[in-house]
Amino acid sequence: MHPKRYKDMKQTTLSLFVKKKRKQYQLTQVELSEKAGVGLRFVRDLEQGKLSLRLDKVNQVLSLFGSEMAPTPANLFEINEL
Repeated sequence: MHPKRYKDMKQTTLSLFVKKKRKQYQLTQVELSEKAGVGLRFVRDLEQGKLSLRLDKVNQVLSLFGSEMAPTPANLFEINEL
């Protein structure tokens, strides 16, 4: 792991979900990248918690697990103000 490249990455709910699902389905990162049609580097960045990722590619990976990214309220009080 190159320290400069990964210094701003941390495990996130998304990264933990993808890693857990990948292991649950007994896939390597290479296999997941091939099945999802994304690059291996993208899968590694996703699982490491990179802060900026292409949403379309994230959804390509998540679709293999029957999931997709969607907006969720950060604060329930804000929802009532809409």
